[in-house]
Parts: sequence; C-alpha cells; structure tokens
Amino acid sequence: MQVMKWSVIALAVAAGTSQLAFASAQSESNGFVEDSSLNVLSRNLYFYRDFRNAGPDRNDDPQEWGQGFIATYESGFTQGTIGFGVDAIGLLGIKLDSGKGRAGSGLFPTGSDGRSQDDYSEAGGAVKLRLSNTVLKYGDQFTALPVLSTDDSRLLPEVAEGFLITSNEIEGLELHAGRFTAINAQAQTYHDSLGLKGADVLGGSYSFTDDLSASLYYSDVEDSFKKYYGNANYTFGISEGQSLNFDFNIYKTDYDKEYTSTGKSEDNTIWSLAAAYNFGAHTVTAAYQKSHGGYDGIGYDYGVDGGGTVWLANSVQRSDFNSEDEKSWQLRYDLDFADFGVPGLKFMARYISGSGAKTETTDNGKEWERDIQVGYTVQNGPAKDLNMRVRQATYRSGDGVYYGSPSIDEVRVILEYPLSIL
Repeated sequence: MQVMKWSVIALAVAAGTSQLAFASAQSESNGFVEDSSLNVLSRNLYFYRDFRNAGPDRNDDPQEWGQGFIATYESGFTQGTIGFGVDAIGLLGIKLDSGKGRAGSGLFPTGSDGRSQDDYSEAGGAVKLRLSNTVLKYGDQFTALPVLSTDDSRLLPEVAEGFLITSNEIEGLELHAGRFTAINAQAQTYHDSLGLKGADVLGGSYSFTDDLSASLYYSDVEDSFKKYYGNANYTFGISEGQSLNFDFNIYKTDYDKEYTSTGKSEDNTIWSLAAAYNFGAHTVTAAYQKSHGGYDGIGYDYGVDGGGTVWLANSVQRSDFNSEDEKSWQLRYDLDFADFGVPGLKFMARYISGSGAKTETTDNGKEWERDIQVGYTVQNGPAKDLNMRVRQATYRSGDGVYYGSPSIDEVRVILEYPLSIL
C-alpha cells in the first residue's frame, strides 16, 4: 500500500509538471518602483446593537459611528533571479459619535472609564522575496487562509505578524506555508492583543477545471489546538443563464488540554454543505451545517488564530451556529438589479435556524437569525466605485446559546470608497 501511495503521488507530480507556468512572474518584473501601488480604502461605519430583554446586567446598547482609513503600499520586485520588495500598512480610526453608555461596539479601543478613544492608529511593514512564481513575505500582513484569517468586519482589520510562502509554480495550484507569532485585534493598537503564541500553517488549493476546485489546509496553534480543513467547490452549468453551485467545507479541530476548561483533550468536527441555484438575476441558496463534539457548549472555536477563521456556510452577521453538537440550516435569496437596468444595486435576505446545541443548561439549545442587506456601488462619475451597504440582523436564542445574549437587533451602515494613488 505504501508503494502504491508513493506511485500515485509521483504520477500526480509528473502530471502537474506538465502544467508548469512557462511565464515566470519574477522574469517579467518591471522593477521596485515601476510595479509599486498605493491604495487607500476610506470606510465610514455606523454600528447599532440593541440587546433586547437582556436583563439588568446589560443595560447599555452599543451605538457608535466612525471613520476609518486603510492604506496599503506594495512595492514591485527588483529585477534579477531573486526579486526584493517591501509592503506597508497604515491604519487610522476616528470616532465620530459615541458615549459612555454607548461604547463597546468593537469599533474603537475602550478606556478604563468605559469610553471609546477619540482615535487610534497602527502601522506596520513587511519585506518580501520572489523567486519565479514563489513569494516569501515576512512582517505585518493581512491573511485570508481558512485556518488563519484576519477579520475585517469592523472599522479596521486585524493584522497578523509572521512569514508566509505563497507558491504558484504549477498552473491552477496555489500552495501556502507559514508561521505567525502575533495577531492584533480590530480595535486595538498594541502588538498582540489576541494572545497568539505561535501558529504553523500549511496547505493549498487546486483548480481541476474552471468549474471544480478543492483545498486542504492544516494549522497547529501553540497551546490551543490543531486544525484540519477541507473544501470542495463545483459549479454545474444547466443552460444559458442558469447554474447550480455546490460548496462543501469541513473543519476537524483537536483541542489541547491546556486550552479547554475541562483540563483534558477534546475534539470537534464541523461541516457545511451549500447549494446555490442561479437563474438570471436571482440566486437561491440552501445550506446545512452540523457540529459534532466540543467542550462546555463550545464546538468549533476560533479567534486566537484570527477572527475570520470560520469558513462555513452558516457563519453569518451575528452567529456562527457552531456550538457543541449543533445543527443548523439556511435559506438565502440574492437579487442583482443589473438585469433590471440598475447595475450596482444588490439585495440579500437569509434565515438561519439552529437546534440541538449543548449548553450549560440544556442539550437542545436553539437559535435563529435573519439578515437583510441592501448595497449599491456607483458605476461611473466622480464617485465611481463608492459602495454603500445597509445591513440589518435580528437574532434570538434560548438557553444562552450565544454569550448569554438571547435577543439582539443590529443595524450597520457602511460606506466604502477605494482610492488608487499609485
């Protein structure tokens, strides 16, 4: 069996080498300055959350408004066999409206007096090397890996520190390997607010065809857990203007005994399957998600490895439906108004229901969430690419499934304008 296993691997490598990209990205480099880019994303965000019927221990309802600027500079690579470059990140958040009784939205750092800071900022840089189509990057960076993903759901994004190798030597195959030693939260400015000691990541994705792709990833987060992730995505073209897409995601997490409150090793497996039917301007999606195992009501856990490390169908605006042994389903509808003569205008509505969650008080905790979003992107003129979104969420749960907050109404108004300077 071992001989057969290595024979299959050898055949796969041989087949892959026949698809080696003839054009090397490094050989086509125009230079450090010539390929440089500088972009600034202006983000204006209003956030309101109403904790309904939450009890006397929670009287404040977060309601804050802020202006954020996310600047990213990426140099080109010097010419030669090995190219050298640098990247830089600059973040600035400004409070426009808040109050002592309205803080805690996650938009700003909060002082000892319970008030949000007037402003906060962060800056970081990274060096990078490129050989052929492989890039090694070390320093501060945003990451979008299923086992280590920086969150960008508030005013400013999380920032990770470490090194990451990204290789695209074979057409359709992208490989990643890296180690990260710090992640700074969205509303913090010091070095490592999430307490990450170290995380090793490894994996990649492969596009078999334009319609079929798969990915496998692994991470080992020091004193926390080991994660295994898999994904398969397939799109079936039914006819002109009609298609059916299937997306399967699965995590297997082995928790270290130092991490769990039980003092012993635990594990969790969570998976989701989504099917989306697209016909013209309409897309209807149905999804099912199931969590197996966990500890003290926690099934799939994440955060120390990045607040966006939850690539599951039912991870939505408020809840992730990821409690111990929880099962959930979702029905979603999307409408693109471009077919009706209004390009840039989009609408989304979804409903998710979960049950069977194990909590401290029950073995059948229930929760549901309804999300509605309307968005518009300006298509031309001086304000071209200005994106405006209004997001509303209604969340209800029983038996403290979600942080003891059983009834929440939430509104977010987001205006984003990307500016390309270089």
